[in-house]
This record gives sequence, C-alpha cells and structure tokens, in this order.
Amino acid sequence: MSGAGAQLVPQPAHGALPKGRSPLAHLLHALNQPLTGLQCSLELAVAGPRPAEQYVRTLREGLDLTSRMRILVEAMRELEDTQPSDSEEAEPVLLDALLRATADDLLPVAETKRVHLRLVSSAPLPVRGDRPYLTTLLFRFLESALSLARQGSDLQIRATPEPAHVHLVISWKQGPLPEHSPFSRQELGLLIAQAGWERAGAEWTQTQAETTQTCTVRLPLAFPVSAR
Repeated sequence: MSGAGAQLVPQPAHGALPKGRSPLAHLLHALNQPLTGLQCSLELAVAGPRPAEQYVRTLREGLDLTSRMRILVEAMRELEDTQPSDSEEAEPVLLDALLRATADDLLPVAETKRVHLRLVSSAPLPVRGDRPYLTTLLFRFLESALSLARQGSDLQIRATPEPAHVHLVISWKQGPLPEHSPFSRQELGLLIAQAGWERAGAEWTQTQAETTQTCTVRLPLAFPVSAR
C-alpha cells in the first residue's frame, strides 16, 4: 500500500457536516486517513532496498499527504480559535449592515474571479451577538462560498426577517471540485462557517440541486421587525 493509494473517503459535497458528528470529530476522522497512508508509505520504503525512483515517488507522496494533514490541522486550530464572547449582555447588531460591509470587502476578490455578488436585504436585521465574532463569521462564510463558485456565475445573498428569525440564504453555481475534495481549504472553510453559525445559536442547512449549492442560516432576531 502506497501513499497514493490512501484516498480520502468521500463525504457530502462541499464541506457539509455529516449528521450527528461534531466538526472536530469530522476533522479528526479525516486526518486519520492521510496519516495512515503516510505511515504505510514510509514502512514500505524502509522494508528493503528499492530503486532510487521509488524512493523519490515515496517522498513526493509523503509531501502530498503531509500537506493534506497540515490543511486539516489548520482547520482544527481555526475551529478552536474562533469562539463567540461569553457575555450574556450582548448588544443588538445589525446583521444586514455587517453583511453589506463584508460583501463590499470581498468585491475585489469577486471581480478577479468574475463572480457577481447579488445581495438582497429587505429590512434592518437586529441580532444579539458578539460583533467581532459575527464579522469574522460572515467574512469566512462568504469567502468560502465565493471560492467554490463557478467563474462568471452569480453568488446570490438574501437576508430577510421571519417572525422571530433572520433568514440568510447564500447560493452559487458549483465550480470545478477543488483538489483533495471534500477536504480542500475551500470546503473546510465552509464547514468552519457552519460550526460558527451553530455556536452563535443559528440553524444551518446545506443542500444541492444539480449544480447549485445553497446554504441557509436561521438566526434569532433581537426583536421582531417587519420586511419592507
């Protein structure tokens, strides 16, 4: 068994978290596979004399597997480092204003990739939360979706009030699968965003219809509002 033969087991597309598994458990499960592949590859390399080209191939496979493990470890660190404030007296934050500011910050990236950001927000959307945490979370969420979107397509962002919740929906046309999917940096970024929203008290759903990916977040409003 070589490192090249140790393939990651396919999971739901684009970083969707398997039901009943925590984000950290998901990443640890993913980490075990390239780690096992690296061990097998090294064990074969020292089992006896090999041609020089086989040693070179083993080193290249080992570097690839190490790179994949590093991406997973970085995701674990980000997952643990990004935590909401414990304050129970959080002031209301206008999520729609944060959303517009985040979309503006990512506009140069979208233009470079030729992805059109289409933002619809029908009313002020006050939520209770840690402003820096929500700012970081929105940026991670939109950045990950943008990185997965097909060039020349639209990234649709819609934020509307329900009777007691913000309904945030982001959808995009799927681009080519990233290298090492479903554990690429882009897809892991989306998984980290999912974990972040759930820590903030939101409900997350992720669906796929043909080539369109849709992520939906329902977050409690600080107080009821009416759509324009």
